[in-house]
Amino acid sequence: MNAAAGSPRILVIHSNVYFSKRIGDALRREGFDVVPCTSAAYALTMLEWDTPSAILCATNLREMGAFQMAQILRADAKNARIPIFAVGDSNEQVLLEAYRAGCDDLVSSHQDPAAIAAHVRNFLRSRELGFRPTQMLTTSEMALSGSLSHLDLPGVIQMLGQARQTGALHINAGETDGVVFLEAGTLSHAECGERFGDEAVMEILKTCHRADSGVYKFIYGATAANRTVLRSATDLMLHAMAELDETARDCAEKESP
Repeated sequence: MNAAAGSPRILVIHSNVYFSKRIGDALRREGFDVVPCTSAAYALTMLEWDTPSAILCATNLREMGAFQMAQILRADAKNARIPIFAVGDSNEQVLLEAYRAGCDDLVSSHQDPAAIAAHVRNFLRSRELGFRPTQMLTTSEMALSGSLSHLDLPGVIQMLGQARQTGALHINAGETDGVVFLEAGTLSHAECGERFGDEAVMEILKTCHRADSGVYKFIYGATAANRTVLRSATDLMLHAMAELDETARDCAEKESP
């Protein structure tokens, strides 16, 4: 498929002209219009008159890379919602850094251009259509997944909040099977068993605290029909930890002679 007039525009910022051409050709086959640029600083000035549907930006540019650009965009009300994909080395640590900076995702520069283009298409389509059941999503469509033994749940929620992410965080640890929805980084809805809202968030946090096993999976663009979480993530996390400490003290007092 080739880009047509009025096609979604993708801004590709990379110093390697050959890489930009390969990515650009792959994106055009997916139906996108592509604007290449070698400087992130210059690309920021372009946003004033031509807002793209998404930005692909290298992490290793000399003056300003994807992480710095994401922080600038998220602080700008006009451009805060433009999806930005960091392009560079891909591993869990870099992915976390990308999310903390405000990027929507990290794609490996070593990945096949066609796969990157398909991933961008799937992300934008998912964001436009909203939530789809987890079993209908491929691995490439997931924004973030991992083990709770490597990164605890409060850390995951804080990271997504700082990156102002919108989507559904699915958690499975032992008998706990829940989901927490975020809207621009703010908790909006939660379900865990028969519990909803603040109560569900508290239950998930307490049962997953210091989990030796368990997984989490964050899905792009998933939204909830109703808002049931009324308190902030920080308030709920502090309250959950306080209840855990109180329970631990009660158990210690019962066990003491």
